[in-house]
Amino acid sequence: MTTKRHLFGTDGIRGTANADPMTAETALRLGQAAGLLFTRGAHRHRVLIGKDTRLSGYMLEPALTAGFIGAGMDVVLVGPLPTPAIAMLTRSLRADLGVMLSASHNPYQDNGIKLFGPDGFKLSDATEAEIEALMASDLSGKLAAPGKLGRAARLEDAAGRYIEAAKASFPRGLRLDGLRIVVDCAHGAAYRVAPTVLWELGADVIPLGVAPDGFNINRECGSTAPDAMRAEVRRQGAHLGLALDGDADRLILCDETGAVIDGDQILALIARTWRETGRLAGGAAVATVMSNLGLERFLAGQGITLHRTQVGDRYVAEKMRAIGANVGGEQSGHMILSDYATTGDGLLAALQVLAVLVEQGKPASEAMRLFAPLPQLLRSVRYRGASPLASPAVRAAIAEAEASLAGAGRLVIRPSGTEPVVRVMAEGEDAAQVERLVEMLCTRIAEAADAA
Repeated sequence: MTTKRHLFGTDGIRGTANADPMTAETALRLGQAAGLLFTRGAHRHRVLIGKDTRLSGYMLEPALTAGFIGAGMDVVLVGPLPTPAIAMLTRSLRADLGVMLSASHNPYQDNGIKLFGPDGFKLSDATEAEIEALMASDLSGKLAAPGKLGRAARLEDAAGRYIEAAKASFPRGLRLDGLRIVVDCAHGAAYRVAPTVLWELGADVIPLGVAPDGFNINRECGSTAPDAMRAEVRRQGAHLGLALDGDADRLILCDETGAVIDGDQILALIARTWRETGRLAGGAAVATVMSNLGLERFLAGQGITLHRTQVGDRYVAEKMRAIGANVGGEQSGHMILSDYATTGDGLLAALQVLAVLVEQGKPASEAMRLFAPLPQLLRSVRYRGASPLASPAVRAAIAEAEASLAGAGRLVIRPSGTEPVVRVMAEGEDAAQVERLVEMLCTRIAEAADAA
């Protein structure tokens, strides 16, 4: 029987920095527990630790390091690098564990801890539950003896290794010469590597969000705030805009007119292209319940089956492994291309899109509009205390909305895995009906939350 997780959510542990659970104490304890769990065999054990650019990384990194060293593990520090770089380097260095300190697209006040196994994949729910159980137990007598403590060292060429791996994913013989590209790095983990990769492939690079100061990560920039990228694309007459988030595992694009291109369109383009070139494994792609029904219909027309999972790129990756797919992603911009990476990688996805643009010689506005999305609306309701989804009034409202759609649309009501918020999404053929249903559901959920 699997122990229930309390600290870990859909993407590791996350919270406000220097407040429970995102404290130095938690990081120390996590390092000890994860170090003990992943000390398997007689070899010298190694853990890789990376981070993004938020201020609290300076607090959490040494605490984690101390915990792992106390468990007898050697620590390799790589500094600010994208989450997918940490996954890649964990495998490349034959490390026993990889750790990324990041709260992804959240503001600087938050931070998080993501763990990768030696295969470069995020840990399963069951393994995270094991770590939590160890953290809650008495570790005295289990930690390393004085002569068995680990050591810490910095890997100076880590960024260069990732840059070369990213470039290797771009088709040999193609270049980006003549393309003017705006890349918004969100003042985050990719602020050095992403512009470098594009420049080395020949692009005229216009960088945004490349001056991190510990506080400005994701602030009015990056994939969750693409207006800065859109404005710069129009101002510079660029061919394409790329916006990454704080840890660069997700990507949002805009075409030469400044129109936003979300993860569903990116997934559609890559899946179709790979099917046409014989690279799409199993004739299938994987997305979450949040992806638009228009995507599913488009892929079906291409002879591609779409499999859906719960929200979270880790669940997309797990489903891809289970069915042997090599393309998956989320509407929010996580793209997993398992021929090259074990987790979402915004830069690698951008390179696949750019390869198509170069080969087709078409503007992004033409090449990237593969289907018309059905009307879809997503809203969030914040609450305190217990989740309002257990309320009979909310359950009745959901049943009423589903009956109203009568099979001609979809409804997804779910709690966030990272904050006390209920996500309410509806889609269907009638935009006015979709808006009415979302408004009604948000009102009922807010009323239940107030009454709790």
